[in-house]
Amino acid sequence: MTEPASRPAEAPRTHRTALAATGIEKAYRRGPWPARRTVAVLRGVDLDLAPGEVVGLVGENGSGKSTLMKILVGALAADAGTVTRAGRLGYCPQEPVVYERLTCDEHFELFGRAYAMTSEAERRSRRRIYTDLGFERYAGTRADQLSGGTLAKLNLGLALLADPEVLLLDEPYAGFDFDTYLRFWDLVGERRRTGRSVLIISHFVSDRERFDRIVELRDGRAVPR
Repeated sequence: MTEPASRPAEAPRTHRTALAATGIEKAYRRGPWPARRTVAVLRGVDLDLAPGEVVGLVGENGSGKSTLMKILVGALAADAGTVTRAGRLGYCPQEPVVYERLTCDEHFELFGRAYAMTSEAERRSRRRIYTDLGFERYAGTRADQLSGGTLAKLNLGLALLADPEVLLLDEPYAGFDFDTYLRFWDLVGERRRTGRSVLIISHFVSDRERFDRIVELRDGRAVPR
């Protein structure tokens, strides 16, 4: 099922940019008044993602990885800079955003409506996600009864549901067992071959050869690694 851990074949390149961030700045005010101070987290980050490219985003804790991801998807406003996107985004946050009393099936139905998918398209995509990630037997299980690993599968599945052109993943495989980890990379490889882009945040990068390139957030800026 899983491809050898080697660099995937190059997907066709175009001059299009799937996602581009330019000059992104973000600062937070921390501490009690009157000793409150402004702490700059992002100091002019430039980052681009080409169609069919898989990019890893790494950095120390507190370097601003999740802050940048939230800005890229529009969940957080930057203090300065611009973000341009081509096509639909799929976002897998580090902490799953689910409704405890809804089953996995009900989550897919809800998100399908939010994506304006037809019922047929949503069901077809849902069935494939269950098969690809191996959790179909939990289709009727409420989110508050799922194990951490299965909840992580649901979190990723919701990001994949609408087959987005750009997939943004924040620590997506935390809690996965090794089999699911390999299934995850199968999915990433398939998306790459079809010209879809993936940005993956991680504290560390293993299987480096699976990425086209690695970008590190250091001192508030994005630098190649």
